[in-house]
Amino acid sequence: MDSANQDINLNSPHKGLGSDSLSDVPEERGAAAVSPGTLPPGLTEEEAEELRLELTKVEEEIHTLRQVLSAKEHHASELKRKLGLSPLSEIKQNITKSWQDVQTSNAYLSASATLDDIASSEVYKKTQETLSQAGQKTSAALSTVGTAISRKLGDMRNSPTFKSFEDKVGNIKYKVVGGKANGESAHSPNESNPVQDNAPF
Repeated sequence: MDSANQDINLNSPHKGLGSDSLSDVPEERGAAAVSPGTLPPGLTEEEAEELRLELTKVEEEIHTLRQVLSAKEHHASELKRKLGLSPLSEIKQNITKSWQDVQTSNAYLSASATLDDIASSEVYKKTQETLSQAGQKTSAALSTVGTAISRKLGDMRNSPTFKSFEDKVGNIKYKVVGGKANGESAHSPNESNPVQDNAPF
């Protein structure tokens, strides 16, 4: 649709549209749906006819306004396309504008000032210092506990009971796996020459 040839004057007989009027805009005709035989109580035939004519006129104006709006939206989308504005860039602009509106709103400014007041108050500073000290003490305590546990595990590993257990596990592993893990042939720790076992499995 050529926007230069449009007449958007609602009093014009052309009503803003050329020969390619918008056929995809739904048309609502409620006046035709009201039958003249059923009148509400207290309404004369002349009043009903006058209301029907007014309803028809209003519906035609609504239809015309929808067509004009659709034509304007189409023209605006063409202009945006020519300017290189995509829907994504519009969304980004809307979000940026909304965020700026929020930042300049009275509620945001009031909340920001309140938070600044809280952050600069003595109670906040003391609480922050206390929490910082507590964090440092907790960190030091956990480090001490970790060191103590490591020392205890080291002592336990060097104990005769653990050494005996470790030797037993090592012997069992050697018997099960043998020297295969190191690329050696499997043999018993007591034998220098392994005996061929012709077991069926």
